[in-house]
Amino acid sequence: MRWQIVLTAALCLAGISCSGCATKQAQEPTAHYGAAPVQESVKSESVPPMAPYVAPPPKLDLCGEPVPLHIRDVWERFDREFTIVVYSHAQVYLWLKRAERFFPWFEEELRRRGLPDDLKYVAVAESDLQHGAVSPAGAAGMWQFIPSTGSRYGLDQGPQLDQRYDFEMATESALRYLSDLYRRFNNWTLAIAAYNCGERRISEEMAFQRVSDYYQMKLPLETERYIFRILAIKTVLSEPEKYGYRLPPGAGYPPERVDTVTLNIRSTVPIVALAERAGITYREFKRLNPAFTTTTLPPGTHRIRVPEGSGKAFEQNAGSFLAAYRASETPTPSEAPRASEPSRPSEPPRVSEKPQASQTLIHTVGPKETLSAIAARYKVSVSDIQRWNGLKTSTVKVGQKLRIER
Repeated sequence: MRWQIVLTAALCLAGISCSGCATKQAQEPTAHYGAAPVQESVKSESVPPMAPYVAPPPKLDLCGEPVPLHIRDVWERFDREFTIVVYSHAQVYLWLKRAERFFPWFEEELRRRGLPDDLKYVAVAESDLQHGAVSPAGAAGMWQFIPSTGSRYGLDQGPQLDQRYDFEMATESALRYLSDLYRRFNNWTLAIAAYNCGERRISEEMAFQRVSDYYQMKLPLETERYIFRILAIKTVLSEPEKYGYRLPPGAGYPPERVDTVTLNIRSTVPIVALAERAGITYREFKRLNPAFTTTTLPPGTHRIRVPEGSGKAFEQNAGSFLAAYRASETPTPSEAPRASEPSRPSEPPRVSEKPQASQTLIHTVGPKETLSAIAARYKVSVSDIQRWNGLKTSTVKVGQKLRIER
């Protein structure tokens, strides 16, 4: 009987122990948060492939000047920029696409001036080859001219015009500026660094630090990285396939084929009216002529780009339009005395004369007609038509009825 009691107690204790284990296991959260456990073989297959390591080149030069990569600090500074660039896949492909549009033209300009081919990579570092680029510091265009340097190198800037955005004119100014910097420092690396932070800053730092080697100078962080970024861009873009980039034929952006027409404009002219004469949209006109920053062209002599093959027709159409536009904007003798004639004393009106009764006409706007053309047709001013019809802008639509007072 005693042994039965002992056996029963042992069995009870075993049951309690097993029950406790089961309870503990039920309360513990699983490692998979409710999901079924994944087998080890499945885990190994889901591991993403490792990014390949791309080694930087052992030798480099910029505009024919060797880069001292044997200096550890110099090598690490280059390696940083190279690593950032070589793995920036989307950006590198955009550079390659835009380079097909701009590099042939850059290279021809550099050859013509006897300048190093590597200078084309400065434009990539400055703007990513975008002529509409603007920096927080106010630098603008493909070559990122600040206003003062742009003015110094012949790029006009005003309320309606900013030639820093004209990629041809800005390139010409940038290459002249870089040439001047090289003549000053007799070193392309220092000249390009001065393009970034200014020749005065480079000269002052050279005098203070008693060093004439860019790679040994302490400069603003942006300038310290600037040369190495250009070197990294050159390394990848000069041999893209070596670093895993292959742009298929036809994937790049082709060069723009345009005709250039010179117009002498005496008064402000709506761009949309000139775009119509060129047979293109307002957007296309602005894209081909990014230096015009508002909806109008200011007075002056301007070079206008239009699609290839349309230059002669545009020149004729624009010439006749501008002549009519000037006539509509010129005050008549009754409105203002001629400058060459002295003003005459006014005479009292004759009582017997009756004022002429005004005549009102209704004009229906036809296809491709503009307000300025309609004003020229009736020999009135655009502002008169706007006043007679309560128009706040110079935009009219086909079929619109306009009141004309004669």
